[in-house]
Amino acid sequence: MAKITLSKLAHSYAPNPTAEPDYALKEMDHVWQDGGAYALLGSSGCGKTTLLNIISGIVRPSHGRVLFDDVDVTNQETAARNIAQVFQFPVVYDTMTVRENLSFPLRNRGMDAAYIAGRVNQIAQMIGMEQVLNRKARGLTADAKQKISLGRGMVREDVNAILFDEPLTVIDPHMKWELRTQLKQLHRQFGHTMIYVTHDQTEALTFADKVVVMYDGRVVQMGTPEELFETPAHTFVGYFIGSPGMNLLEASVIGSRAHLQGAEIALDAAYEPITGRTQIGIRPEYCTLTDGAGLPVTLRRVEDVGRHRIIRADLFGQPINIIAPEGMAIGADMTRVTFARGKVNVYADDWRIAGKAA
Repeated sequence: MAKITLSKLAHSYAPNPTAEPDYALKEMDHVWQDGGAYALLGSSGCGKTTLLNIISGIVRPSHGRVLFDDVDVTNQETAARNIAQVFQFPVVYDTMTVRENLSFPLRNRGMDAAYIAGRVNQIAQMIGMEQVLNRKARGLTADAKQKISLGRGMVREDVNAILFDEPLTVIDPHMKWELRTQLKQLHRQFGHTMIYVTHDQTEALTFADKVVVMYDGRVVQMGTPEELFETPAHTFVGYFIGSPGMNLLEASVIGSRAHLQGAEIALDAAYEPITGRTQIGIRPEYCTLTDGAGLPVTLRRVEDVGRHRIIRADLFGQPINIIAPEGMAIGADMTRVTFARGKVNVYADDWRIAGKAA
């Protein structure tokens, strides 16, 4: 296992980058702790796979360094970094049996036959393939082949890190849940440093101790699932995490009050004068539809999603989502919304700002 340090790291695919927009990865400095489980989360094109490939050695960064346990590996080949990597689409040896595929990384390193047999059986059980160990990989389904790729990536116990690049894309939904859970258990058992790239927030939040949210080539927040939900550092994090995401409302903030179209919302902190575009963010879970006090809303529709209902509404001409518990009566006179105290975040030019205790 290894601590991974990214020092002044940046990358551009352009031959002569001159400005920040030329960079697929903007400059970053991060330390990822030995034995941590990290998820790189973001939409397509945000730079997460580029960052993973720089860590693995597939791509050399334009600037900066990558260190494993304080040893500079920036110019080392992938093989020299002692990592395992699982790609989005399965990479297996069709002419080999499942057993031979899983044992290949261990046999290639001259491991003891008894150890190989035990380890292969353990991994086969984890990926649900113990009954087909003697079958050739040729002819197996795409999701079965991807499970072999996952198993082969995890079969070694001596790697510095295991890197996963959207590895569950071709896996059926039920098996996805099982494999995510098993990956988490494997991490707890063996303590490998694991980095998992995904655009799926459920995968990221299920798998990771720390989620690294990327947007436009930049890490906008690294935190626990709770931190990302409660205090998104950037409006993209608020929008991307949650279903539906955070409500973002144009407002002005003066001291400990937010103002929307003349209406006031009490804040738990006091803020210095803010320059730039100002928004407040409130999760739909912390909005309550009422028939009494609160801000006036116009209901557009109600969506029943089983666990709860999502109320789509407008607040002073701005869209707002409100989550109501399943079974809650929604009357025609319920035309106001209140916000849970202490759950309103304030943003200036998309970045969260912290106030002083009011």
